Parts: sequence; C-alpha cells; structure tokens
Amino acid sequence: MLWFREGLYQSLKTLTPQEEFSASPGLSPGRPVPTAMEDAALGTICPTHALREQEGLVEIDYARCIQCHFCHQRTPGMNWEAGYHWAQMKSPGLPAPFRHSLQVRVIDAGDCGACLNEIHQLASPVYSLHRFGISFTPAPRDADVLMVTGPVTVSMKEALEETFEAVPEPKRVMAVGTCALSGGIFSSSFAVVGPVDQVIPVDIEIPGCPPPPLAILDGFRLIMGVRSKYPIKEG
Repeated sequence: MLWFREGLYQSLKTLTPQEEFSASPGLSPGRPVPTAMEDAALGTICPTHALREQEGLVEIDYARCIQCHFCHQRTPGMNWEAGYHWAQMKSPGLPAPFRHSLQVRVIDAGDCGACLNEIHQLASPVYSLHRFGISFTPAPRDADVLMVTGPVTVSMKEALEETFEAVPEPKRVMAVGTCALSGGIFSSSFAVVGPVDQVIPVDIEIPGCPPPPLAILDGFRLIMGVRSKYPIKEG
C-alpha cells in the first residue's frame, strides 16, 4: 500500500474542462502554423516534406508533420502554436446516445510506442478519461470506436481488416498520429502497407508525432458530438 500513500501525497490535480483545452505550457509539443514567407527552401528543410509554399504562404501538411522543430528553428522560421484542437472529422460524429458512454478498441498496427504511450496517459489521474464515460475494451464486438496507431504493416493488415469488420455499426475509426495518417518516417519501408485509410475507412484524424493526450481527448469529444462546433473536414 506504499504506492497508494505516495500517490495521495503527490496531490495530482485532474485538469478541468477549461484547463485541458488551453495552451498550458509543457503539456503540448505544439506544431507549426501557416506562415507568410516566400522561401521555397523551407520545403527542403522538412525531413517529411510536410511544408509547401504557395503565393508567399508556407502551409503545413499535418498528416506528414513530425514536429521536429527544424522549420521553427530556422531564421526566419515558421510560427508555432501550442494548442490541442488538432482532430479533424471526415464524417459525422456518433449519434447522441454515445455522448455519455463510449467503448474504444485500440489497435497497434505498427506503432513505435510513442502514440500508445500518450494513449495510456489518458487513464492517469491528470486526464481521467473515464470521467467522460470513455473506456477501453479488448473486445471489438463491444467497441464503438476503433482507434488505430502506427503505419499499417504487412503483418497487421489482415488483423486490422478483421477487427474493423467485427466492430458493430454505428462505428467510427480514429487514426492517431502521423504514421497512421501518412505512414510517417516509415512510409517507404518494405514492411509497411501504408496509412490506415488505405486499408479501412477513417472517420477522424488526429495528427502529431505523437499527439499529446489532450489532443486525443479532444478527438474523443469531437466524435462524441461534444465539440460539434468544429467543422467537418471535406475530402
């Protein structure tokens, strides 16, 4: 029971809804934002080719961005933000009854461990995922949301397809992390099939390498309809 007593003395504070979606220093790695800059060389600096210059504005492909800070450290560099509203919907959120209870099945399709570690943090007292009625389940047939991390490897392709088929309707697929969205730095590997949407349909995307727990939590709130004010991504 020593660990329990030490936990009480640490005085961990669960983030309130006002705090959890603010730009609290130290809780978000941040990411580059579109910057007015006529510099085509920025595209060669980015190791994942996430930057593109168009009419004096350097834009970011967040599906490829790994937040390496190379573009930010350059002089002059890209502007940087430290928010959490990174999730983008590609389909409508779940029906209203799912706003109070959500079962999530996590699939590691080839993750390096970084995104999975951030997901595990959601169950800590700081983020307390369960207070929103969200729980993880090992059974696909009990799941409402299929959360996939990592690029889809050749060995996991069939398992991912079968798991997707086992999840009952209505179901949503959440791709978490840069690798899940584009393949990331592993996209050219012979062992990788590609991003998640090349294997199964994706309803919500959360970029980041890795995305912080609050960005993932914000994605859950979006798919549950709590963050419905955010527009649906087209395409």
